[in-house]
Amino acid sequence: MRERRKEFDYDRYRQLLVEAVDEKRQMALINLLIEEHAKDRLAAERASDRAAVTAMKIAEVLRTPRP
Repeated sequence: MRERRKEFDYDRYRQLLVEAVDEKRQMALINLLIEEHAKDRLAAERASDRAAVTAMKIAEVLRTPRP
């Protein structure tokens, strides 16, 4: 459970949640999420995705010829 990753790994966290069947494992998962700043990484990933979509839309609008 101590492997570090840069991005929010949905599949990994989902699998760890499935495996958290007792209080000890649940606490280990909670501590891991805190340690890895999972919420912050997810927010950063979403912000980055939003910025990319915005940039693509602006580029699309700027390429469109005007009458």
